[in-house]
Amino acid sequence: MNTPLDTLLAQEAELQFSKFDSSVAWRIGSWLAEKARKEGLKITIDLTRTSQRLFHFAADGTSRDNDEWIERKVRTVYRFGHSSFYMGRKLAAEDKTPLEKYYVSETEYCFHGGSFPIIVRGTGIVGTLTISGLKQNEDHHLAEIG
Repeated sequence: MNTPLDTLLAQEAELQFSKFDSSVAWRIGSWLAEKARKEGLKITIDLTRTSQRLFHFAADGTSRDNDEWIERKVRTVYRFGHSSFYMGRKLAAEDKTPLEKYYVSETEYCFHGGSFPIIVRGTGIVGTLTISGLKQNEDHHLAEIG
């Protein structure tokens, strides 16, 4: 879980789209849902574009709690412009709480891995891909490869 901040920023710079629409969201989400089904992963998957939910899947064994984690992770990406994992690692490196650093509550924001910004080249962040249900570094990795 000691992923360097520059590695996380490099992922965001590298993993960008030329376009992102409902068709792309469906392909990514469906691929991840099938992976979860085949591997027995108890995860919830969520894809948004400009805060509109384009894809949502909750595997058996997940709960509304996973949806709550997703909402907080997504809010973090849209507010701070980086993956929720990056933001958590940044706070840890600075030995600060979200309240101390940004004056935000962890009841509203989540600084754990799992939400990755969907960036369109030349446009910026247009959405999020978020996973909940695994350890935070595993949630991040699934969102990153999605």
